[in-house]
Amino acid sequence: MFEVREEEEKPVRAFLVGCVKAESINTAHFDVFASSKADAKAKKNSESIFAVHDSGSTNNANKAESAAPEETVKAPELSAFSAPERSGREELQELFGLVKTLGMEICDCLILTNRNPHPKFGIGLGKAAAIAEEAKEQGADCIIFDFEISPTHQRNWEKLAGIPVFDRHEVILRIFASRARTKEASLQVELAKLQYSLPRLAHSYGDMAKQRGGNYGAKGSGETKLELDRRAVQNRISRIKIELAKVVKERETLRSRRDKVPLPSCALVGYTNAGKSSLLNALTGSEVFVEDKLFATLDPTTRRLSFDGGTGILLTDTVGFISNLPHSLVNAFKSTLEETARADLQLLVLDASDGNICEQYQTVLQVLKEIDALNAPRIIVLNKIDSVKDMFTLRRLENNFPQAVRVSALEKTGFDELISAIHQMLFGAQKTYELPLEKAEILELIRKTGILISSEWQENAIKIEAQVSGKAQSLLAPYEILHD
Repeated sequence: MFEVREEEEKPVRAFLVGCVKAESINTAHFDVFASSKADAKAKKNSESIFAVHDSGSTNNANKAESAAPEETVKAPELSAFSAPERSGREELQELFGLVKTLGMEICDCLILTNRNPHPKFGIGLGKAAAIAEEAKEQGADCIIFDFEISPTHQRNWEKLAGIPVFDRHEVILRIFASRARTKEASLQVELAKLQYSLPRLAHSYGDMAKQRGGNYGAKGSGETKLELDRRAVQNRISRIKIELAKVVKERETLRSRRDKVPLPSCALVGYTNAGKSSLLNALTGSEVFVEDKLFATLDPTTRRLSFDGGTGILLTDTVGFISNLPHSLVNAFKSTLEETARADLQLLVLDASDGNICEQYQTVLQVLKEIDALNAPRIIVLNKIDSVKDMFTLRRLENNFPQAVRVSALEKTGFDELISAIHQMLFGAQKTYELPLEKAEILELIRKTGILISSEWQENAIKIEAQVSGKAQSLLAPYEILHD
């Protein structure tokens, strides 16, 4: 008897193409990286390293200055960052993670030192032919660019290479589509995909001249399949926007109910895979889904973090950010990102063990600026500090983020310092009050909206130590004991 074995499905092999500025590398030519080849050495250039690439442009290094926080935001100056040398392979490290998250296999990669604009491929004809030939030799099933390519360039590339070609934006959209679980997330991702694919419909077909509709003697000869499909996509976009408006209205209803509870709100924001969900679980004891992959969380999750001696806060985990995030996704997830904009305090979580932490920090600031959430009070949290072993890296983190709180969600260390910083930002400094006995009802307000550290009932008054803000602070102000 013969044993029939199902053939395992082979992963899709991807050939990656990235680009860096010619002045940022020493070599004047481009190289294909294989295991036997040495990486090109990069010259130190902090301004280019910490620049954020906007999704509407392929070369937008000057945005670093515009994304810096204003004076009201306590954040380290980008000019103080020290940039380590980065090899060509490190330039594509983030795209490696994105592609592997999709389950693809990377057969090889290539770094361009510069891109000579050309109307057909976006780069020179010679380099385009070399890339297509190298991808064919490596047995690649697709070519993925780390920069945005136009619909016209995409069609031309696919004709040249004979295999699917797409860019970083489409990779991110595919990851979001695979991660969507709730109705709202699914609608948001579908909206972003349709808006991205609308100008790219033509590359999905061969002959677009075929007519549909129209009869002999009629006024017109009918419409092409492309025109019909474009109209269908536009109609679907309109329907999704209507459905999303209903979902947003439901979210507003839930938010209004939550606002009736006098608890401050705090949003966990940061780069994808920085450990935000793990930190939420460790602080609140919840069991939010956690996975060591990019964009494991798309839907905001809110949990209550209770404090000793008083109230607590509402802690919300939000979708992670990434450099060169497609604007279609930012716009589609506008209602979800509003949780960050409306929060009383932001916990900006960074991966302390990541060598590109300063770049990631700058990217987060850029996205916060796009959603009008840059000027909110903020605490920088260096997560995964347990993974940082060498003193050089620790000293560099201390110099770049002097006011940051160091924690480890895995080992649950640094939480006392983090909670103390949250107390300070939300409720102000600890103060002493001598409250008249007839004002004892204020104690209950302190327990609900602030931190009651201690209370001592005396003969004619109640001596209390508390951290309060808002209405409670106004009521207690006349009874504050000022220390010399």
